[in-house]
This record gives sequence, C-alpha cells and structure tokens, in this order.
Amino acid sequence: MKREISLLQATSINMIDMVGIGPFVTLSIVISIVGSNLFLWAWVFGAVTAVIDGMIWSELGTAYPLAGGSYNFLKEAYGPRGGRLMSFLFVWQTCLQSSMVVASGAIGFAQYFNYLMPLGFWWEKVVSGILVIIITALLYRNIRTIGKMAVFLWAGVIIIILWIIISGFTHRQVSYTCLPAGGQSMFSGAFALLIGQASVKTIYSYLGYYNVCHLGGEIKNPGRNIPRSIFISIFCIAVLYLSMNLSVVGVIPWQEAMHSKFVVSLFMEKIYGGRTAQVATLLVLWIAFASLFAVVLGYSRVPYAAAADGNFFPIFARLHPKKDFPYVSLLFVGGLGFIFSLLLRLQDAINAILAMRILVQFVAQAIGVVLLRKRNGTAHLPFKMWLYPLPVVLSVAIWLFVLYSTGLAALLGLFLAACGIVVFYIFRGNWERDVVAKSKI
Repeated sequence: MKREISLLQATSINMIDMVGIGPFVTLSIVISIVGSNLFLWAWVFGAVTAVIDGMIWSELGTAYPLAGGSYNFLKEAYGPRGGRLMSFLFVWQTCLQSSMVVASGAIGFAQYFNYLMPLGFWWEKVVSGILVIIITALLYRNIRTIGKMAVFLWAGVIIIILWIIISGFTHRQVSYTCLPAGGQSMFSGAFALLIGQASVKTIYSYLGYYNVCHLGGEIKNPGRNIPRSIFISIFCIAVLYLSMNLSVVGVIPWQEAMHSKFVVSLFMEKIYGGRTAQVATLLVLWIAFASLFAVVLGYSRVPYAAAADGNFFPIFARLHPKKDFPYVSLLFVGGLGFIFSLLLRLQDAINAILAMRILVQFVAQAIGVVLLRKRNGTAHLPFKMWLYPLPVVLSVAIWLFVLYSTGLAALLGLFLAACGIVVFYIFRGNWERDVVAKSKI
C-alpha cells in the first residue's frame, strides 16, 4: 500500500467521517434527553472526550503508522500471546460494529429524506440499502483517486455547515443561555446521569477523529500528519457543532426543537421558507453521504491488516490486482452494512456501536499506552501525549461512564466479545499454519 494521502486529505477524511447525519438527527434527541437549556454541555463533554482520547490515538498512530490502526496498537501493547487475542477481538468487533456504523448513517439518511418525501418504513429501507451499495461502488478504486474525492466532499460539508451557522446568527429570534438558572445545578448526580445518557449520542457524532490511524500505511509523513489531522479535526468539528447548536436554538426555542425529527430543515424553513429548507435538506443528505464514504474507506482496511498478519480469515488479505486496495474487506464491510441497514433501528444501532467499541478498543488502547511506555520507553516516539498519565486515567474513566450509560447494549458488547474469544481459539491454529506455509513458499 502506498503513502499518498496528504495532511489535507487525511483531515478531510477525518472530518467527513465525523460530520455525518449524526449531529442533525441527534441534536433534538440530546435536547430531549437533558430536558433543559443545559443540553449544550453534552456536546462539550463529547468534545473533551475526543481531545483526551485523541492524545492516545496520536501517540499510538505515530508509533505504528500501519493499515489497521487499533489492530496494530493492541497487538504490540499486549505482547505475543495477549496481543494476538486482543487484536483479533478488535477486528472481530470491528467487522460487526463498523457495518453498524455504515447502517446507522444510511438509516439516518433515509429517515431525514422523509422531510422531502414521505417514504414509509419499507421505502426507508430501500433508500438506506441503495445508499450503501453506491458508497461501496465509489470506493472500489485506488487510494489516490479516493483522496481527491474526499477533499471535494469535505469542501461541500464545510460550506453547508457554515451556511447553517451564519444563517442562525444573522436571524436570531430567541435568547438562549447554557448556564444554570432557577435552581438548576450542574453538580448533581441526576444531571451527571442525564449528561451521560445524552453524551452517548454526542460522542457518536464526534467519532471518526481517529480514522486517519486506520489508513496509517497510506499517510504521507505519518509522524507529523497523523496527530495534526486528529487535533485539527476535533477542534474544527467541536467549533462547528457548538456553533450549529447555538445557531439553531437562537431561531427555534429548545423546547420546540426537542420534538422535531428534522430540526435543521425546520430551522431553515423558519428563516428562508419551504423551498430553501428543501435545498438545505438535500445538502444535509450530502453530508451524510460524504461521511459514509469516509467510514467505509477507513474500516475496510482493518480486516485486511489482520488477515495479512495471519490473525484473521485469509481471504480478507487479498488486494485488488490492479488498483492496490483490499477489495474483499471493502465488499464485506459494505455487504454487512447493507444487511444491517435493513434490520436495525437508528437509536439501537448508536448504542450498540459504542458499547461494542469501548472495552476492546478505547479502554484497552488506553491501558496499552501504559504497557508500551513501560516496555519501550518514550525516546523513539514521534509524538508524546501531553500531561501523561492524566489523559489515560481520564479516558478510561470517561469510557467506562459512557459504557454504563449505554444500558443493555453494554451486555451485547460483552456477549459479542465472548463469542470472539471462542472463534479465536477455534481458528487460531489454522491461521498460524497458513502463515507458516506462506513463509516457506
């Protein structure tokens, strides 16, 4: 695989991954969960979580800039024995939850399409399924072309969100404050519980700041560009999300916004009228499309990396003979995403996505940084996280809090991890024999 993705392209891929349909469909959900003007703090909490976790990704991503991201981090951190199991579990859950991410984006796209044309349940499923097929077809090409397409899609995303933000601030009709008032408290257990539940949705909307790590083997100058793209992405998206929330509730009272499934479209309708709102809805769908493009691109590299390393089913290690991309892995992620888009509901998918990732990926990676530093020191690291070990401690605490907030979905995550352990020990011997046979050839 060739290092042909620049800093601009890497940042574009991260940002269009982060800004999908998520913030547009979860904006009203977050307000309804918190049930007060303090809902904005759930978005702040999501941004803080991304920054803290971004330090861990940056240190690991620059130390091991290879295709697969977390697969390599976990393998190195947990040693010859534990590393193979942990890295396999990451690929195992990624094969499932990455396709759920694809499905959630496609389902959100189809649901938001209802503002333009009422679809009904089955037509929503048809639209979401077709969307996954189109995305997969577009990604069936070499990485140089994809990098240019990502920048084009990213430019559209930024222009659309800036239009929404500027429209709100120039047509403000409602006063809004995110500060406590009238007996409200930000230091109570009840408020913390509400923020935790709402943050499941906001963190979902921030996810993707690490996509560049999955493409580590294709990034130019990874020691500099990986951390830069991560932090630039988080900062820019946090500013855009907070500004968009303030913009929307400056036109639509938060008490009304919490009940709308198409809050951004309603917002534009109040300012410019119905036709402009329809155009704005089409542009929101553009953003959702662009995000799915980046999601499928990044996750299609994970099963490939594991299979090429002899730690997953060998068929996933195949590269396209002419275009040098992991086409089997791409078709699998897209195909399973298509199936999930027909079977799942949006909120169930969001909770399952986070619950499946937290223990095997986010918490295990944070602990892995500590293990690697003790074993290898820090002199060789291109990037060292700031204020170590504070980001590690905070990251583990936050992710466990979020896992608790996912409710029953946490049990699903544990069940799938247990299934992964069984599969690993059943097939491990076959994979190892295959690797030995190839090395002799």
